[in-house]
Amino acid sequence: MKIGIGSDHRGFNLKIQILEKLKNTEVVDFGTFTSESTDYPLYAFKLGEAIRDKQIDLGILICGSGIGMSIACNKVKGVRCAKVNNDTEVKYTRNDNDANVISFSENVGLEMALKMIETFMTTPFSKEEKHHRRVNMISAYEDNNA
Repeated sequence: MKIGIGSDHRGFNLKIQILEKLKNTEVVDFGTFTSESTDYPLYAFKLGEAIRDKQIDLGILICGSGIGMSIACNKVKGVRCAKVNNDTEVKYTRNDNDANVISFSENVGLEMALKMIETFMTTPFSKEEKHHRRVNMISAYEDNNA
């Protein structure tokens, strides 16, 4: 499994800490690479495009709140990015929505971030037909309104 990660300047320090802990995982860092002020959509779009182009399997985005990254990343066709606060939300968004990207606030801290990432990487998409039907509805809408 190949994971992508990106952040803006506010999520940079947490991203660096996460990268240290994920040394045994194949991770692609989409930036930013410094703590200097930058625009979060740049990194959300890069990571989202890598999801779309199947260069990575899952993505993680970190910014001040997690909201801006999620909004920007969801503009890329084929991305289902969920802004999450805890591992229960991560479990549900993977199981029910087949989310391929999560975004969260720098304020969740390293311990919760790692717990959410572990849940994200290990929770499969549901086998229940209703969840597949709903995700397919979203994809069809996206295809017809591009």
